[in-house]
Amino acid sequence: MAHFDTEYQRLEASYSDSPPGEENLLMHVPEGAKSQWHHIENLDLFFQRISFCTYVLYKNGFTCMLLGEIFELVQLLFVVGFTVFLANCVDYDILFANKFVNHTDSSKVTLPDAFLPVDVCSARIRENAFVIFVLIISGVFWLHRLVKFIYNVCCYWEIRSFYINALKMTMSELPYATWQEVQARIVEIQKEHQICIHKKELTELDIYHRILRFKNYMVAMVNKSLLPVRFRLPGLGESVFYTRGLKYNFELIFFWGPGSLFENEWSLKSEYKRGGNRLELADKLASRILWIGIANLLLCPVILVWQILYAFFSYTEVIKREPGSLGARCWSLYGRCYLRHFNELDHELMSRLSKGYKPASKYMNCFLSPLLTVVAKNVAFFAGSLLAVLIALTIYDEDVLSVEHVLSSITLLGVCITVCRSFIPDKHMVFCPEQLLRVILAHIHYMPDHWQGVYSRGANKSSGDRGRRHMFLCPDGHQAAWTPCGEGRTH
Repeated sequence: MAHFDTEYQRLEASYSDSPPGEENLLMHVPEGAKSQWHHIENLDLFFQRISFCTYVLYKNGFTCMLLGEIFELVQLLFVVGFTVFLANCVDYDILFANKFVNHTDSSKVTLPDAFLPVDVCSARIRENAFVIFVLIISGVFWLHRLVKFIYNVCCYWEIRSFYINALKMTMSELPYATWQEVQARIVEIQKEHQICIHKKELTELDIYHRILRFKNYMVAMVNKSLLPVRFRLPGLGESVFYTRGLKYNFELIFFWGPGSLFENEWSLKSEYKRGGNRLELADKLASRILWIGIANLLLCPVILVWQILYAFFSYTEVIKREPGSLGARCWSLYGRCYLRHFNELDHELMSRLSKGYKPASKYMNCFLSPLLTVVAKNVAFFAGSLLAVLIALTIYDEDVLSVEHVLSSITLLGVCITVCRSFIPDKHMVFCPEQLLRVILAHIHYMPDHWQGVYSRGANKSSGDRGRRHMFLCPDGHQAAWTPCGEGRTH
């Protein structure tokens, strides 16, 4: 097994959460004085739900959370049902006027005329084995989501009761409460309810450690490049591939899947604490990764179809309304993990990165390709000329819209012009990468070693070119991501 030089120091295995001097502490609580939150077995999950509820759910209320979960279930049914309907229950020859329909009362073709009868539609679905397979997989997945939804509602209702009865906070107060206030109350009620019986007193660090146990592992592995997310592609150089699907597989392998490193959500398996088992455990890990890879390969067609359909239904309206979103940037999943501090909650990370988003986007725009800018300007000119003529003809006579493909051409030309504008820099923009880089550093707390003390135009431009090579598509598939890559960190 390869040996990695690292600054992280190995700690001796600890089988107790108790601080020094409290290893043999036994908290005795009379039976009648115990509350329902006395000795919560899975404190990691409990604190995670409290943090999630504080900043995601109860900021909008329990009703909004419940309604959002229900609509997610409805969306899944709609995407699958609507896709099956479009593929099997529509006569496209009538819809595209390739076949005429005889009407007794009207000569106009209506939309219901293109719909096949129910018996014909159901027969076509039954005869298509692939559609039946997709429906079965979708049904199983939907039932899993339904069970998970019911379980989450019960859990979050318990958290709601914890806020009201233990923390003495009403639902009307919660939207205005900060995480620090909630955390302080949790530390305070430990003395009364003994939610953790292994320690006499809880600290803020204890809560952070339990909430971010697995995420701290992921941050460490990404920082030390232990995960295979960097690849060298011919002609493109080093690229980063880290999607939500890959992240899900990493978590499945390491944390909660069958044969993972943890026997529960807070305790590492005993065999992983012994250095002599490394080779044997490495072989088991390789075998488990192989089987998970085979499962991913078998499910790839279904997942790919789902991703395409979901992206189409989700972003078509957004692109039509805001075509410029095609060229927008966002923090990539890899960037969010690489720039994350240890013991940093999700809302704290996103708050920090959101403050650095605008200067980071401006910094990347400083290094737009001049050749690409010239091409974009000319393409926008030609597309704008055609669009102006079509709009003028439409204003003169609206019957022009009835000509085949005129409306589609107007839409596509508008999208083309908006996309081209995203590659044309603002003529009033001042080239000052040094100042932007300092502002970015103030928020993201990261700078490659080869940038330290070097702010000349040439050095920054060269570094910007290297950084731009690490731009890749986000998992949502429609935004480019700015992913800083470097050799080290400066905090």
